[in-house]
Amino acid sequence: MPLWTPLLGPQTLAYHCQADELFYGGAAGGGKSDLLLGLAGTAHRKSLILRRESTQLQELIIRSHEIFGGRGRYNGLTGTWRLPGGRMIEMAGCKQEQSKQKWKGRAHDLKAFDELSDFTESQYLFVTAWNRTTVEGQRCRIVGAGNPPSTCEGEWVIKRWAPWLDETHKSRAKPGELRWYAMVDGKEVELENGRAFLWKKEIIQPKSRTFLPAFVQDNPYLMATGYVTTLQGLPEPMRSQLLYGDFSVGREDDAWQAIPTAWIKAAMNRWKPEGKKIALSAVGVDIAHGGPAKTVLAKRYGTWFAPLEKYDGKVTDTGMKAAALIQQSIREYPQALVCIDSVGVGASAYDACKELRIYHALAFNFSAKVSNTDRTGVLYFVNLRAFAYWTMRDLLDPDGGQSIMLPPDQELLSDLTAPHWSMTTQGIKIEPKEDIVKRLGRSPDCAGALVLSILMPT
Repeated sequence: MPLWTPLLGPQTLAYHCQADELFYGGAAGGGKSDLLLGLAGTAHRKSLILRRESTQLQELIIRSHEIFGGRGRYNGLTGTWRLPGGRMIEMAGCKQEQSKQKWKGRAHDLKAFDELSDFTESQYLFVTAWNRTTVEGQRCRIVGAGNPPSTCEGEWVIKRWAPWLDETHKSRAKPGELRWYAMVDGKEVELENGRAFLWKKEIIQPKSRTFLPAFVQDNPYLMATGYVTTLQGLPEPMRSQLLYGDFSVGREDDAWQAIPTAWIKAAMNRWKPEGKKIALSAVGVDIAHGGPAKTVLAKRYGTWFAPLEKYDGKVTDTGMKAAALIQQSIREYPQALVCIDSVGVGASAYDACKELRIYHALAFNFSAKVSNTDRTGVLYFVNLRAFAYWTMRDLLDPDGGQSIMLPPDQELLSDLTAPHWSMTTQGIKIEPKEDIVKRLGRSPDCAGALVLSILMPT
């Protein structure tokens, strides 16, 4: 009798899927966790299955005993199964952002994530860097299983699998269709096929990616228990997310989220490519000097924003290089304001702009005290950063009458929905950038550039 056999339908398709990187699921009850355990127990020699919270891992451990019990040996101290044929499965939590370091250099031919959208993108990319084997003929692959993200921190999943999950993507993909990707000069690009190619004396081998949906209706065991009735009784948007795996419906905002998600999405829905009808008003610039962060330029034409210009941090590792990018960006509109966060790495870029005679470059210190109020004249702010984010909130407020138009950009959406606010005796405060980085797993550079573009000299 086989150790485990996939259910007919999507689970079998996922088991035999040839993608190097698979996202499976969407809806609840489609057999996502079972797929990960089944793959690890029957198709791979050395596997790692992660859950974000260790407490969530207990359900997976219980299920693994139901599948593997009597056919292998489990070590509760290490969270490791030893199965027939020399197969090994490690199961662990990865709660903190830095918990990923535990898996540095640890090779597994299967890297699996249960409830993928609970993880940060940087955790996912870091852990999967060691998806490898020394066993000849053993296939390596990455499988993530999960439901639509319920927080902004998980929306990177929609961006990474955009051809399948983002309804606005210019080139939609069918479920199970392979798409090919490779890193070229530090940027991921989509390719037409999986053929290796030469780039700057390096042979680059593209990797394939796909998404396969699964629903409770595909699981006869849960259908027999009436679980579908439970899902049907959930309130929206949870009902559509878990019953239908709908990635387009809104998640519930945090009570202290600074800018409501619905306002941002409405601004993105209003956006049209041909919206630029006036001269460039301002460019917000968030500078990165090397490292994983990005340099982002947000160009504003009145109430219409152009698609964000994003550059790898190593492209702007000096202030002069950043200033040269800015100069190129405003070439047709030299009178446009250039708004730069002058704290830290932005200071050298601002100085270089002056050397290049970019006369309308303005230096803003986000930590500076301000006497400004919100549009009602009632609320005050702890610093310029809080004022900038709240001003963007006011501009996006549908009752404000501004009709701001933001380019559809999943990363920008995540950045703008990430900051939380609080009321202090000094006024409104936006949480520190470092706290946002811990949740997102990256710097919210897109939002930083955007809010800079709306600031005006005083």
